[in-house]
Amino acid sequence: MKKAMLYIHGKGGNSLEAQQYQKSCPDFAMIGVDYRDGPPWTVQDPIWAAYDQAREKYGRIFVLANSIGAYFAMFALQDRPIEKALFISPVLDMERLIKDMMGWANVSEQKLRQRGEILTDFGETLSWEYLCFVREHPIVWEVPTEILYGENDRLVSFQTVENFIRHHPAGLTVLKQGEHWFHTKEQLAFLDSWMEKAAR
Repeated sequence: MKKAMLYIHGKGGNSLEAQQYQKSCPDFAMIGVDYRDGPPWTVQDPIWAAYDQAREKYGRIFVLANSIGAYFAMFALQDRPIEKALFISPVLDMERLIKDMMGWANVSEQKLRQRGEILTDFGETLSWEYLCFVREHPIVWEVPTEILYGENDRLVSFQTVENFIRHHPAGLTVLKQGEHWFHTKEQLAFLDSWMEKAAR
């Protein structure tokens, strides 16, 4: 049965990134999902469209997602048949991340509720609407999942990853000295090796 890998990129990424993973998954049709950065209620439509198109041609659908792309994948595809998910430096708890960023910016819930949106010094816009949406739309994720996590990830805490694994059918691989963004030659080689095993 033919199989496809839907790639959902992280913030600032693009669908063409999917091509760099093809060598690690030669038995898959690698399909990059083309979406613009935005809240989950706008990102879900292109993910649904890509999934539905892939489903017409391929009997087995896998998901590969990077950073916030993992959250978008879980949000949009939690009710769709997915054989397996591969998450790289994944955002697994969006409410926790938003609250962490609020802490970094010294913004209280009351202040965010009053102002609606607040632009932080580190370039992220905090949104009361986004936080409320995340709380009102909890994710139920039952897909077998493999996670690749960098030991020195400054965006997603190891505690968040551990909590996710305790409550989901997920395996974890940790790259020593790895960061949220896998970009060095050694890190990318490790990622490729991980993918070859995780995609089986």
